[in-house]
Amino acid sequence: MAAPIATTAKKPKKPWYRDLFAQVLIALFAGIAIGHYAPVTGEALKPLGDAFINLIKMMIGPIIFCTIVTGVAGIGNMRQAGRVGIKALIYFEIVTTIALLIGIFAVHTFQPGAGMAIGHSVDSESLAMVKEKTAEHMMTTTEFMLNIIPKTFVSGLTEGQILQVLCIALFFAAGLAMMGEKGKPVADGIEALSHVVFNIITMIVKLAPFGVLGATAFAVSKFGVGSLADLGGLMLVFFGSCIAFVIVILGAVMKFYCRLSLFQFLRYIREEIAISFGTASSETVLPRMIDKMTALGCARPVVGMVLPTGYSFNLDGTTLYLSMAAMFVAYATGVELTHWQEATLIGILLVTSKGAAAVYGAAFVVLAATLNALQVFPEDQMAVALALLFSIDRIMAPGRVLTNLIGNGVATLAISKWENALNYEQARAILAQTRKPELETAVK
Repeated sequence: MAAPIATTAKKPKKPWYRDLFAQVLIALFAGIAIGHYAPVTGEALKPLGDAFINLIKMMIGPIIFCTIVTGVAGIGNMRQAGRVGIKALIYFEIVTTIALLIGIFAVHTFQPGAGMAIGHSVDSESLAMVKEKTAEHMMTTTEFMLNIIPKTFVSGLTEGQILQVLCIALFFAAGLAMMGEKGKPVADGIEALSHVVFNIITMIVKLAPFGVLGATAFAVSKFGVGSLADLGGLMLVFFGSCIAFVIVILGAVMKFYCRLSLFQFLRYIREEIAISFGTASSETVLPRMIDKMTALGCARPVVGMVLPTGYSFNLDGTTLYLSMAAMFVAYATGVELTHWQEATLIGILLVTSKGAAAVYGAAFVVLAATLNALQVFPEDQMAVALALLFSIDRIMAPGRVLTNLIGNGVATLAISKWENALNYEQARAILAQTRKPELETAVK
């Protein structure tokens, strides 16, 4: 008698409406509709977006601290950890420099802002807002470097300063590494704490559709695109440049160096792309990106070093925007920059762009600081041009944010390969969807 054939029950497929990506897309379009057709309601929904972003930002410090400490402890060698950090910084500088050059080339080619009558384009209230905003938040390079060092051991965590948390985490990890085996109980405790933090993130991420709904409805109701036709050229060139940068530059890194498919990778992080687009912040998905890059086959220690650092030093979309916005101001004010001044602009942006956090609004402040440092633009005309840019900043934010997000994911893969810390079999199987990633923050 033949043995019965073993059968396995197939797990029922999750309904489409329970998929986070589908929920976020529905919330995104609902937010656009509410903001356009019921602007008063759209503005009233702003707290939903603020609450979600604040919940995520609440966990950014603990996530980075735990990830850095456990990452360095996992490496077990400070010299090796330093090598990973140096490789990451080299990669970041090369790629962000390319982004700056692409931005300048694109503006020179299409010349958005040329011949603009900016003196009559913005009301006095907008000008006052720009001057107040830039005066309050502008930092010199020295102030930026000093700001990396927190005032107390916990102030970076409590104030949500990514670079300060990195600083404390690296010092803590170095001290822990010096203890050797005696430090193992502490390392194990922080590893256990990281699992608790990821469980909290899992709960928060389920609220992402509400955050996207509120943020999008408010943005559309407050910054409608009807009055922004004069700046359409700049927006078109910017979004086109972002797409070109991702497909050509990051696509080349993925294909010729990482030997992986960029488009499969984009499908893999589609939920993070949707959330970042809706909230205009890549910080909202940092914990999930750490989890997803680890599940993809990148060594946890490398992910823990590269990805959080990239959120301050590898903002590809932000640097691309900053160079384009600076050149737009030049065309809009009629100031013809020399090649030396453009080279100086690139040098300044390579420094100031590192202070642009991956949240909405920071890039605008950095732009104002950079233009002031160049000292070639008439102050009143520059203020008008900045006010024009401020009026479309929220519309252009998704381009910056998504390019930053994708760029940091690609950077993590590239540095992992450089360190021989990438499981190719696992990465290819997951990207080809023949194997499911094991995620700590999976939404059930």
